[in-house]
Amino acid sequence: MEVVRIEKLNKVYRLGNQEVHALKNIDLIVEEGDLLAIAGPSGSGKSTLLNIIGCIDTASSGNVSIAGKPVNDQSPDQLADLRARTIGFIFQTFNLLPVLSAEENVEYPLLQFKEVSKDERRERVRHFLNIVGLEKYMRHRPNELSGGQRQRVAIARALATRPKVVLADEPTANLDQKTGASILELMRLVNRIQKTTFVFSTHDQAVMRLAHRVVHIQDGEIKREEFAHP
Repeated sequence: MEVVRIEKLNKVYRLGNQEVHALKNIDLIVEEGDLLAIAGPSGSGKSTLLNIIGCIDTASSGNVSIAGKPVNDQSPDQLADLRARTIGFIFQTFNLLPVLSAEENVEYPLLQFKEVSKDERRERVRHFLNIVGLEKYMRHRPNELSGGQRQRVAIARALATRPKVVLADEPTANLDQKTGASILELMRLVNRIQKTTFVFSTHDQAVMRLAHRVVHIQDGEIKREEFAHP
């Protein structure tokens, strides 16, 4: 099943009297269960592409579908609902709310789902904090956790909404090598066991080695794809 389909995607930014072509004629399909890395140097367009997949940014032209739903003509409210229900986000800066505990941070995105009861919210929070190995740290606030633990909270938060795809923007950038490796192993296990679809933007070779497929992007264009050896 296709989770993401992108066809003839272009993204143009206007800076004064100049046009900057951030993405040029991109075609990309992400299948359910993929572990995909979008790789490239700074300024290559990989974060722009991730933001368009995440419905944070919009295409200048071309077609984008997420979980079978075209997003081009969606209103801002419809895009917000699609993001909340379909897409999980993991950021390099963690983006946790400092005044909330680990369990409250994981629960926070679930509060907008009126159909999810309080008991179910609590069960999901416990379940996903257990998956990331933080059941003993549920009551800790972010400033009481290490960088790796904060990223694990962010992963649990991304998974709690049961999204169709999880987008990870440079997820190891602010972690030391050992901690980054443990975070990548965790995401690999979640992908393998839960069949969760991950799309990374990265220039980290460790992330590229983890991925099933690496799409190399440069100057806004896909230059080549590499597939993991079986």
